[in-house]
Amino acid sequence: MTAFYVVVENLGDWQPYYPSQDVITFDEYLERGVAVKGKRVRVINLCRSYRYLGTGYYCSLLAEARGHHVFPSVMTINDLGRKDLALLQLEYAEEPLKALSIASEENRLTFHCWFGQTRDKALARLAQSLFEKFPCPLLEITLEKKGGWTVRAVKAISLKALTDPDEQEAFANAFEHFSRKMWRKPKARKSYRYDLAMLVNPAEALPPCDEQALQHFESAANTLGIAIERITHKDYMRLPEYDGLFIRETTAVDHHTYRFAKKAEAEDMVVIDDPASILRCSNKVYLADLLRTHKIPTPVSVILNQPGHKSLKALAEQVGFPMVLKVPDGSFSRGIIKVNDLAELEAGAATLLKNSALLIAQEYLYTQYDWRIGVLNNKPLYACRYYMVDNHWQIYHHGETTESGDYDTLPTFEVPAAVLDAAVMSARLIGNGFYGVDIKQSADRVVVIEVNDNPSIESGVEDNYLGEQLYAEIMGEFLRRMEARGR
Repeated sequence: MTAFYVVVENLGDWQPYYPSQDVITFDEYLERGVAVKGKRVRVINLCRSYRYLGTGYYCSLLAEARGHHVFPSVMTINDLGRKDLALLQLEYAEEPLKALSIASEENRLTFHCWFGQTRDKALARLAQSLFEKFPCPLLEITLEKKGGWTVRAVKAISLKALTDPDEQEAFANAFEHFSRKMWRKPKARKSYRYDLAMLVNPAEALPPCDEQALQHFESAANTLGIAIERITHKDYMRLPEYDGLFIRETTAVDHHTYRFAKKAEAEDMVVIDDPASILRCSNKVYLADLLRTHKIPTPVSVILNQPGHKSLKALAEQVGFPMVLKVPDGSFSRGIIKVNDLAELEAGAATLLKNSALLIAQEYLYTQYDWRIGVLNNKPLYACRYYMVDNHWQIYHHGETTESGDYDTLPTFEVPAAVLDAAVMSARLIGNGFYGVDIKQSADRVVVIEVNDNPSIESGVEDNYLGEQLYAEIMGEFLRRMEARGR
């Protein structure tokens, strides 16, 4: 559980907003320390000034000394005190500035930003970008026109700077979203021991979980005394409110899912998928080399680096046709093609290498289905057989619509021992999280295709044998880890 406090210099600063017992003065915070046994403490510092050695500065400094999670951090306060914004403009504001379309005859423009939001939609992307660089509740941003718009200044401001009622209302709405739990009335909410964030993307075309599966996770968590809340990429700064993070959105290293995992880990939260697992599983080149190094059986695999005709011809002799080419970061059967001769190999490699410096060429093994073994904390959890789409060589066929093949789900004790052993050994190389290991079995030959850090859980598919127990096992692992951390 997380305790929340808003620290202000004077309670009158909060007068325009909804009253809360969690709004306290800096003097109160200084005197009592707000020590809450067995709980994480989240402090939102809204003191009037963050100047060096001022009240706001000391509020964040003391919070960090007490092990509280404070917003803004001392690092952010120090960053805001620097005058040179050249690096900021280059790395964080260049693209949003280029996209600005502001009808203004003035050469200078100043606007306010609260929790990354602002009233002018034309400035919204820039406001969010600067908030991510300088995570501070209230910012004043000054732009200057010199040919195009540039960032002239970014500074922290206090609640007293919001004198416009419309701005005050917009701030209140943004604050409510940023820290919803402060506004929940205790009678309307059952008391839970732990809080778990579940990261989802409602707009994702092929999400790891369907709606019913998400609801099953929520029900299982509640039964175990865990309050679970769905969050999206917009809730990055709210992560410290929770004891754990469960990522149920397709992951990638160059993606917000990886940033969420990194932040959760830095906040000492329980997180699945952890950033190391995302990094290791997201790249098939890494996986192929890892499995080969540890002598895990795989199809014959070769890493390609801008190959020419001669090397492709040698590759054809080494691997044989048909052959499968893969980009390192494909998912759901995307970025994978099958080639049947040298001409197709050259054309396919040229196409895929436009977007990746390396490819994997892999022996093609025909099977009616692929095994998917779900592994949780190095133990087999469920087993599925995913069958190929009719008249297609993969379990997914991406055309105008995405087709998937049939499936069946088995108890793990009915799975061949060689398949289970290969799955557990492969997962152990990645970590102790939750993985889906894809395996092909042809007669007595068992080979690992890949390890997925964010395996699909769809109602009626992966849970077809275990039912509600599948969700309870995964939520139980979160509970075990949170209890182990003394939360």
